[in-house]
Amino acid sequence: MARPEWQRVRRWLTGVLTDPRHRPAIAPHLHRLAEVTLHLPFEVADYVDFYASEHHASTVGRIFRPDAEPLLPNWRHLPVGYHGRAGTVVASGTDVVRPCGQRRPPGAEGPTFGPSTRLDLEAELGFVVGVGSPLGVPVGTDAFAEHVFGVVGVDDWSARDLQAWEYVPLGPFLGKSFATSISHWVTPLDALAVAWCDLPPQHPEPLDYLRVAQPAGLEVDVEVEVAGAVVSRLPYASMYWGPAQMLAHLTANGACLRTGDLFASGTISGPEPDQRGSLLELSWGGRDPVPVGGSTRTFLEDGDEVVLRYSAPGVLGGRITLGEVRGRIRPAGC
Repeated sequence: MARPEWQRVRRWLTGVLTDPRHRPAIAPHLHRLAEVTLHLPFEVADYVDFYASEHHASTVGRIFRPDAEPLLPNWRHLPVGYHGRAGTVVASGTDVVRPCGQRRPPGAEGPTFGPSTRLDLEAELGFVVGVGSPLGVPVGTDAFAEHVFGVVGVDDWSARDLQAWEYVPLGPFLGKSFATSISHWVTPLDALAVAWCDLPPQHPEPLDYLRVAQPAGLEVDVEVEVAGAVVSRLPYASMYWGPAQMLAHLTANGACLRTGDLFASGTISGPEPDQRGSLLELSWGGRDPVPVGGSTRTFLEDGDEVVLRYSAPGVLGGRITLGEVRGRIRPAGC
């Protein structure tokens, strides 16, 4: 129903919940969070995943192409992305079954079929479209807040061995489409009003349709926990491409938006080694085991639970917590 109505309902709800005069009337309708079952917060229409972190893209490039330029020629000119599978976006707390597929072991001439042995997490931030757009009409960067309702936490699970074998020449497919977890809660943009920050410098200067007025980034921090141990802390503020630029590029060819569309940032990674948002980076492609409590990991093992926790500056001072994303790995069914 568009931003004016979102804002009206938010003001009304905030008043109801904070005004002591309303407490007797609302008490029967309040429930302890531990006593309720939470569900997917919206019906996902389409899902697009971007690759918006220069630090992540550069690190991955150095891992796989150590003797070449880490970023491909198009990367600083446009927000690279791919279309995912809306039907496998699941709510936080849903178990993730280890996917099966084709993968070619190192040194082998051909592929084999079986469970992924390089299952990974990807800590991301997602954006939920509240108002659609007509087919054939691009959405400019200045219209971002009129179309995007709010943000969700995202774990875009990845089977790195399946992905490495299949992605040339058309990009991610079965290595990504088996599951994407999101938080139970969508945090409205209005709740992040003081979290906006400047994007890092962009060189070369983006084409006209991708130019934004600063501040166009978000100060959202993410904590990544694997099997009970925190393995990294990520600054979303370091992302090269901002959310308004992603939305503008997504629709630049005239593709329409629908209510419930979800687009995600791609892995959030910062400039420091402990600011990497995937085990692929943290373990340097599986070469360097990552300390996890009294054990180590290169990639996820069956039974591992991954928890992503998000926070941002609050409009009343201090920090607010956004919805967390949680998922446990179950054994493959193949």
